[in-house]
Amino acid sequence: MSNLIRVFLIDDEKLFVESLTKVLRRRGMEIKSALSGAEANDILSTETFDVIVLDMKMPGMDGVATLKAIRDKGITTPVIILTGHLDIERVIEAAKESATELLIKPCPVETLVSAIENAYERISLFEPERY
Repeated sequence: MSNLIRVFLIDDEKLFVESLTKVLRRRGMEIKSALSGAEANDILSTETFDVIVLDMKMPGMDGVATLKAIRDKGITTPVIILTGHLDIERVIEAAKESATELLIKPCPVETLVSAIENAYERISLFEPERY
């Protein structure tokens, strides 16, 4: 990819965020992170991203509530949900809020990288005015 993909990583597990940030940066991606849904919403008020990677299970605002808040702001950025706790009802709710993809933790880094790149390619093809 010629442009850096700007990825917003939202997950309450600080060590996971730090290690994933390093891995994705080595893949040539620009990473910003938030450790909660509330922090993510503050950041999304002033910054834009190409792809959002969002943890489903977080204290306070969980992934579905965070995704709903993102969509309520009119943000159409692709959102990849990561979850270690498969809850079908929550997955259906995330799908209703236009989650792009769901990946089960732990997932191979290559799987996540492919999902990010695919989401970026789709959005750049169908919304070229964004780029």
